[in-house]
Amino acid sequence: QVRLVESGGGLVQPGGSLKLSCAASGGAFSTYAINWFRQAPGKQRELVALISSGGNTNYADSVKGRFTISRDNMKTIVYLQMNSLKPEDAAVYYCNAARQQESYWGQGTQVTVSS
Repeated sequence: QVRLVESGGGLVQPGGSLKLSCAASGGAFSTYAINWFRQAPGKQRELVALISSGGNTNYADSVKGRFTISRDNMKTIVYLQMNSLKPEDAAVYYCNAARQQESYWGQGTQVTVSS
């Protein structure tokens, strides 16, 4: 029902910035909470940031003060602004839309942090 497409990943040096986008279609975007997850090789998928349907945000302790999640309900796009990137931030980043028992995932976008 809901299709999510991430973009904006790439290679960045430590201390650099990157802005990810998650474009949604096929659902009532504004009624879904949107999450950004990430998964590094050999590690479990972890929740990075969340924005509720009402616009409230939460972040993993590891990214607080560096990452900002936002949503544009008119464009049906969610963003993840990532600043002061560290090598440990390198992962595939996934967008997730959740509402009650519904959950949808994008294909992921690769973020590499290396000098």
